[in-house]
Amino acid sequence: VTLRQFGRSIQLFTPLYISNFCTNHCTYCSFAATHSFKRDHLDMAQIEDEAKRLATTGLRQILLLTGDARRKASPEYIAEAVRVVSRYFPSVGLEVYAMTTDEYRQMADAGADLLTIYQETYDKELYHNLHPKGPKSDYAFRLDAPARACEAGFRQVAVGALLGLGEPHLDTFRAATHAHQLQARYPEVEIAISMPRMREFSGDQGFTVHPVSDRFFVQALTALRLFLPRSGITISTRESAIFRRQILPLGVTRMSAGVSTAVGHDHENAIGQFEIDDPRSVAEVSQELAEAGYQPVYHDWNQKYFTA
Repeated sequence: VTLRQFGRSIQLFTPLYISNFCTNHCTYCSFAATHSFKRDHLDMAQIEDEAKRLATTGLRQILLLTGDARRKASPEYIAEAVRVVSRYFPSVGLEVYAMTTDEYRQMADAGADLLTIYQETYDKELYHNLHPKGPKSDYAFRLDAPARACEAGFRQVAVGALLGLGEPHLDTFRAATHAHQLQARYPEVEIAISMPRMREFSGDQGFTVHPVSDRFFVQALTALRLFLPRSGITISTRESAIFRRQILPLGVTRMSAGVSTAVGHDHENAIGQFEIDDPRSVAEVSQELAEAGYQPVYHDWNQKYFTA
């Protein structure tokens, strides 16, 4: 099914965290306001330096991430960051707090074309327990964010649940139906789905509500591919190198590489949002993909050619 839709190509991208200030009290995140550590926030010159450095890997798709602190990382700040990194990356994605339709339109006008936003869990009662305070505690506003981004003109919108927070069968099912509904409502938008699995984080004391086995993950990945044959599926560096290698034939179309979950990449003892399990460079991931018979894709979109 995947070969018919996507061939043997894997889109590669890398994240860039530009601010970790946050006002949310999420119980499962290193960046939560309840944790005390030195916060970092890049200015535009620093963001450009990071973009230049990351562009040397050959990648041409980047994902910008922030915490949820509008006074620090305002929509205007994020839009300006998009304009800065667009000088080096023709495809710019966002993984930031939920925005209004007008704010998403501001992001799209600045040059952002991809949005990733996880509902975290689709269990409404559990969601409120996990997000006791902060703007993210509004379940409905976050749930409707992908639709608002579609309406605002984003080319691709990715949804998903953070596997391990809620009951994994239900969260996988609800994430799949969410993606399916968006596909039906916005056929002009590429609706993708991500499968992040809960990982260790700063302040973690064995927190995992529902452990997710490799066996379940493989079953869920296969089910998502069959139910959503046209959707891209992202597997992040939350998973180990050997696990990502083994699941390639099961529907994966997009992978991150050369990842750091701290703000910037050069801060000594910086706190990352979570622990990664595949620290390989872009070149190393690309080489392995090629050896496995896949084409690592660095660049498949250029916004300027689609601007009226």
